[in-house]
Amino acid sequence: MREVPISFVKANQTGIVVFVLLAITFQWPWLIAVLWVIQVLGLAGGAKRNLFVTALKGFFQGNRTETQALELTRFNNILAVLFLSISSLAFAVGWSLVGYLFAVGLLLAAGAALFGYCVGCTIYFQYKQFVSRQRMKRG
Repeated sequence: MREVPISFVKANQTGIVVFVLLAITFQWPWLIAVLWVIQVLGLAGGAKRNLFVTALKGFFQGNRTETQALELTRFNNILAVLFLSISSLAFAVGWSLVGYLFAVGLLLAAGAALFGYCVGCTIYFQYKQFVSRQRMKRG
């Protein structure tokens, strides 16, 4: 199984939190679109293409052996891109409240992950349990 250093994961989460807080504080919905680009590049090209990982990974040295499964990291990134996509589309059609609600949802998830609780991990686990139960019913 391929793994991602937790310092990369925390760097990305920190970048998300900072960008969303700035977007909300200064009412800069365009910053959500910039964050979307950063996350899509990271999802498509891995950590090497993620601006936050490149810029912040050195701040999260800690235990260098601590990792997260690549599959789980990608799942969480997909969720982030989904939330940012909905948020950006909402801003584009003039639904600012919906745009900010989805941005806040991502902010809460990334913030919780920085404090040790991974919302995406919980969703991923439940998804895997659901798939497993469906396979057992068919088999």
